[in-house]
Amino acid sequence: MPKEHVEEYLEAVFDIAGKDGTAKTSKVAKKLQNTPASVTEVFQSMARNGLVQYEPYKGVSLTAKGAEAAIKIKRKHRLLEVFLAKVLQLAPEKVHDEACRMEHCVSDEVSDAICRLLNAPARCPGGELIYPCEKGIESCMECQRTAGRSSSGAKRDIVPITDLKPCQKGTIAFLRGSQKVIQRLSDLGLTPGTEVTLRRKTPMAGPIEVCVRRTSLAVGHEIADNIFVEALGAC
Repeated sequence: MPKEHVEEYLEAVFDIAGKDGTAKTSKVAKKLQNTPASVTEVFQSMARNGLVQYEPYKGVSLTAKGAEAAIKIKRKHRLLEVFLAKVLQLAPEKVHDEACRMEHCVSDEVSDAICRLLNAPARCPGGELIYPCEKGIESCMECQRTAGRSSSGAKRDIVPITDLKPCQKGTIAFLRGSQKVIQRLSDLGLTPGTEVTLRRKTPMAGPIEVCVRRTSLAVGHEIADNIFVEALGAC
């Protein structure tokens, strides 16, 4: 099966069910405008390749390998949307479809270069979160300093701080943004290696309340978009 077809299926499952949920075959078929029988055949092939777990009559969920691939392609897509909208100033109604066509042939190196060019945007024009790169680095400033060179750091399983559940802890692993953004986070005590506890989320993209070094902070949505953690257990 062509690589771009596999990536389209991974994206569809991720869009419907997220990293940990289950997507029904019928919903994926509707999203991709394909027949359930054809989708089932693809799922079986993807399962043999370790990308999904498939259960007849229930659907599929992403494996760790599949989730990593899905997040990588979603990152490329959303970075391309920002590039097309802000740099090339493409008409808004064309941005998504053009990004869909381009995402499958953009290398990791090019997507990282686009991210640096755009100063590490947090969200795409549609408001969806852009995931960080897989490099074993602590901030975008480190990426800027080492532009064009591969990182020797180990990959980590990191999530947005907003993905934590109330009363769940995490260790800050990556900060996104310019030097000004990272300095602002540092001034709040939000630095790599620091343990934080999510206390409360507010609806409608409101602020979150976190505990850092026994101090409670209300962190705005735009700031929280730049904090990624290694999730720990509940308090």
